[in-house]
Amino acid sequence: MTATRTEAPPTGPTRLTDADLDLLLLIRHFELALLDMFGRGELHGTTHTCLGQEYVPVALRPLLDDGDHVFSNHRGHGHYLARFADPHGLLAEVMGRQGAVCHGVGGSQHILRDRYLSTGVQGESAPVAAGVALHLKRAEPGRLALVYVGDGTWGEGAVYEALNMAALWELPLVLVVENNGIAQSTPTGVQLAGSIGGRARAFGVDHLLVTSTDTNTVRAELAPVLRRVRDRSAPQMVELLTHRVGPHSKGDDSRRPEEIGQARAHDWYGRYAAAFPEQFSEHDERQRRYVADVVREVSGRPASRWDGVDRG
Repeated sequence: MTATRTEAPPTGPTRLTDADLDLLLLIRHFELALLDMFGRGELHGTTHTCLGQEYVPVALRPLLDDGDHVFSNHRGHGHYLARFADPHGLLAEVMGRQGAVCHGVGGSQHILRDRYLSTGVQGESAPVAAGVALHLKRAEPGRLALVYVGDGTWGEGAVYEALNMAALWELPLVLVVENNGIAQSTPTGVQLAGSIGGRARAFGVDHLLVTSTDTNTVRAELAPVLRRVRDRSAPQMVELLTHRVGPHSKGDDSRRPEEIGQARAHDWYGRYAAAFPEQFSEHDERQRRYVADVVREVSGRPASRWDGVDRG
């Protein structure tokens, strides 16, 4: 049986705090700026934006603390910005300019900072996160390791090995699945048998399905889950039905127009603008200008240089 995805029409958003809205819009305009810069030939390589999925790390932000470990993936700019609110360092990393988070050698996908790590290798972070969760259970009770994966990662055996260990050893591991319904160019329903929840239950791991894209609602659903992981030192899988509004990477989008339209219909950005126009307009313009200033400032920096020695 192939996986099926059924969704109710999106409900109206609830009013956000100014801080949450600013962070959502910072991520949105940062991602749009990257696509614009690639389009103008100012960036090289590739990048994978999280347009439409920004609410996931923003909802999780206050539920995590600095002692928790976060493991991101190839579509991780929003995860990083929600963790550090550092668009200058991230853009410098992507551009290879001075002030880059990893001296410009990691680029868009491979970033290490404090207890945050992202990688472009599908599924790679899951067993690493399980190992870190084992350390946290022994040395720092109450901390957790959170790893982001997509629905396209379920063909990787490393994910199942990590789930097996996490269940056997009762590790404080949270696996956050951002299920946007398409693995690069392949719809999830034709590449994934069964269901993601069924795979979690096969290992005895609790699974929570979240269908809302409202930041406040998602946070309220996830808060008791993360508390339970900390208190019980037991793994948890959270699957969020989300939508990728932008292309897979810079410009490769194989979806039919109606599929793209459906993704945009679920996008929090337009629905929040319609529900709270005055608050949205003010903050949207502010973050748009802020990101434009970041782009101008970082673009004027000299190239990053690193001799292999990190002097802090």
